[in-house]
Amino acid sequence: MNYLGVNFDVKFPPVLDPAFIPFGVWMDAYLEGASMPVAIAVERQDGQISVRRTFIHGTKEMEDADYRYVERFTKFLLWSIGGFKVYVCGCSEIAKKLQRAYSVSGERAFDFDFFGKLYERELLILDLPLSQCPAANESPRPMGGHLDGCRIGFDAGGSDRKVSAVIDGECVYSEEVVWHPKTNPDPNYQYEGILDSFRTAASKMPRVDAIGVSSAGVFVGNAPMISSIFYCVPRDRWDEVKTVYDRAAAQFGDVPIVVANDGDVSALAGAMGMDCGNIMGLAMGTSEAVGYVDKDKNVLGWISELAFAPVDLNEKAMQDEWSTDFGVGCKYFSQDAVIKLAPRAGIDLDPTLTPAEKLKVVQKLMEADDPRAQAIFRDIGTYLAYTVALYNKFYDIRHLMLLGRVMSGKGGDTILATCKQVLCDAFPALAEKVNVMLPDEKTRRVGQSAAAASLPALRK
Repeated sequence: MNYLGVNFDVKFPPVLDPAFIPFGVWMDAYLEGASMPVAIAVERQDGQISVRRTFIHGTKEMEDADYRYVERFTKFLLWSIGGFKVYVCGCSEIAKKLQRAYSVSGERAFDFDFFGKLYERELLILDLPLSQCPAANESPRPMGGHLDGCRIGFDAGGSDRKVSAVIDGECVYSEEVVWHPKTNPDPNYQYEGILDSFRTAASKMPRVDAIGVSSAGVFVGNAPMISSIFYCVPRDRWDEVKTVYDRAAAQFGDVPIVVANDGDVSALAGAMGMDCGNIMGLAMGTSEAVGYVDKDKNVLGWISELAFAPVDLNEKAMQDEWSTDFGVGCKYFSQDAVIKLAPRAGIDLDPTLTPAEKLKVVQKLMEADDPRAQAIFRDIGTYLAYTVALYNKFYDIRHLMLLGRVMSGKGGDTILATCKQVLCDAFPALAEKVNVMLPDEKTRRVGQSAAAASLPALRK
């Protein structure tokens, strides 16, 4: 295959999506002839800076490929690491194009707005010579694993909320309650639901020593800055959102509370269950959710919102309605991927069904060994294998734990088996390094809300 003058080989293309251009494979082919050094640095809160050094071609003939590479590379860094400043060092012409793209009216207007809201300051793209690239300043930090005392663990999902009462590491009570936070614009709805779950867990213990929360979204401290749980809440009421968990915890006295992204808590549950690090948790549900802990079981302080990070360079790929971009992760590792591939497999889905209901239709066909459904889940497994090769360039992955409703039943088994097979055939060294798996029984017993309970350390 050839894209923008770069020849590359996809040995095992998805059968239903043969135009798939895996970013990682194309990147490797592009870099083979690139010799002009450049660097991209992203700065986030507390002076943390991540730096990635790479190369471009720097020739007139490769001008389009150079921009495409740096633009996709930069976007991946923003959605994996997060930041409010991007230093583009050593390629002034590309930096100026990116400045136009990341603006109110530019091609990346969604990203510009998202990171402005997340950090409450305008996203800046800075043009610097290579010699002025800032120094890296990373600060991984430990997360969770505290088992002592009487703890509340809360998991805020989009369709249900789960809470556990945990005493000295043993879950003595848990419950799951249906709620509808995504459609409620009054943050008091979410607050009352959170507080109700806290009170239920507290009633099962002699006291409350600490509270840990796993929640969809991106957080600064305990404050949700962007979260689907508060999707309909107007921005002029966001001050109530930012304090919602702290206010609920205050009803139980001066107890420590820690709020963390649900993807990171999934990875933490894996680390606690397997007693090891370098774990990425990838949940395929309504969207794609990702979390990661390093070799020391630390979180990196990254946002890891890989639902919006590019995985496919095909410019005619399915568009994400929210971000308006093409080829981003949420269309490959969620129920949207199943829905996207269904008509290509010859499955007509009733347009009046919800996305979750459409997924169930295909999963029911899969349980009956329908070859059309099998083709869909095999292709998602193929997508995943090629994307493991991409994600491993940015995260040191030794264990990839697959979660979410798309991974349930025979469909999940097929995704897992196909991913492993394609990795073995196309990336044998990576197949040796990365253990792609479903959660083991011990990790399942830890559970998301119970893992969340371990987040805060008790005050001395």
